Amino acid sequence: MDQQEQIITEKKIRNKTLVALLFFFLFIAGCIVTWNWLHKQPKEQGALKPLRTVLNTNESIFSYFFSSRHLSKVYPKDAAVRRPRVNGKIGLSDDFDAATWKLHLVKAPGDTLLISLDELKALPKTEIIFDFKCIEGWSQVTHWGGVRFSDFAKRYGLDEQTRLAFAGLSTPDHEYYVGIDNASMMHPQTLLCYEMNGAPLPMNQGYPLRLIIPVKYGIKHLKRIGSIYFSDLRPPDYWFEQGYDYYSGL
Repeated sequence: MDQQEQIITEKKIRNKTLVALLFFFLFIAGCIVTWNWLHKQPKEQGALKPLRTVLNTNESIFSYFFSSRHLSKVYPKDAAVRRPRVNGKIGLSDDFDAATWKLHLVKAPGDTLLISLDELKALPKTEIIFDFKCIEGWSQVTHWGGVRFSDFAKRYGLDEQTRLAFAGLSTPDHEYYVGIDNASMMHPQTLLCYEMNGAPLPMNQGYPLRLIIPVKYGIKHLKRIGSIYFSDLRPPDYWFEQGYDYYSGL
């Protein structure tokens, strides 16, 4: 290589380096400006407005592709962990009296059924072993038993109620509550669950009754159900109010 070619090559390398550095600093500046802009935005339903817009868009997309024929993968019993992790204890108050518990099923204002655990156990039992996924980033194969929500809805004449858009569930102390689209509630793998690993639910897993809904992240699997009601408007949702996704679908 002669001296002139060497000078041209070095010049090209220097120019490319300068251009690359320029784009790098412009990128960093853009990130800083965007970050500052984002944190000046107002909050909407617990989240910064641009983030809430993204979450609502995701919900629309997931809802569009949802199908009751899409089933979560199931596993053999020996794949289930013996001691599943507890994904939160909100709503599991220490003063809970299991002896007086009954499920409050609100069919309409002024029309509430009180349903005992024995009445739920009289319905056909269904078991599911699936990969329970938490928004914290962990998952476990877990084994649950109870009554399909769709069977429960049929037994208690909830055709009109399940045609509404949402179901709302809360704990007896009203400290934890979720809103769930009725399409997901009526999914064939959704259970009103009273057993874990073939035994009654432990207190810290929501005894006497919890929701198991494999098409959702763990934040929707409400433990210790106190009441269920139905609405065409979004029911209050604990983690939605903290800025999380309302739909929380998988």
